[in-house]
Amino acid sequence: MKITVLTLFPEMFTALNHSIVARAQAEKQIELETINFRDFSANRHGRVDDAPYGGGAGMLLTPQPIFDAVASLPEAKRRIIALTPTGRRFDQRLAEEWSEETELVFLCGHYEGFDQRIHDELVTDEVSLGDFVLTGGELAAMTMIDATVRLLPDVLGKSASHEEDSFSTGLLEYPHYTRPANFRGLMVPDVLLSGNHARIETWRRQQSLKRTFERRPDLLEHVVLSASDRQYLQSISGLSND
Repeated sequence: MKITVLTLFPEMFTALNHSIVARAQAEKQIELETINFRDFSANRHGRVDDAPYGGGAGMLLTPQPIFDAVASLPEAKRRIIALTPTGRRFDQRLAEEWSEETELVFLCGHYEGFDQRIHDELVTDEVSLGDFVLTGGELAAMTMIDATVRLLPDVLGKSASHEEDSFSTGLLEYPHYTRPANFRGLMVPDVLLSGNHARIETWRRQQSLKRTFERRPDLLEHVVLSASDRQYLQSISGLSND
């Protein structure tokens, strides 16, 4: 996968030179490039923003530098993603969709956003990290890149490593435990020490259901539930969140 980021602050993306994304780059599973679109400004002072027509607070990113930056990229089938608070909210499903692509381009906004012609003519996806406003799109882009890259084949080392993550199944993930079994009197649940894989799988499913019911019940509306899932949820429906 080729990932290109158009940004005014390429130095921020050194954060991706660590951990899983760094390994994916080292193993040539992804190619990550950052481009400062200020370098494409035709303004002799390198300006990339201007006041909005019709008045209003703040400044807008002008179309010329971004159009020219995109035009400088080699011809390819690609998704061009504008990071904007008005876009679709990013989630695991979108990360999975992007992980099937061969090329992604992220446009990191600043000020009051982009001139609308950038959205109309260049952008294929308008995406928001959440219902809040950041000072720029860089942190959102890094988050989305990390969430997408870890889904690529072999990036995590085991093909099933991400399949039971929170949101991948539609449910929040079940609790995890490791050695020692007894840590200062705090015990690992007996079922996990039983060696009975069928019981363990049932326990994990029920814990995912319980955690989702208590913390994100809205997610249950979109999950295919078995008869035993429904029976379990009915049995805990009187539980408090503690």
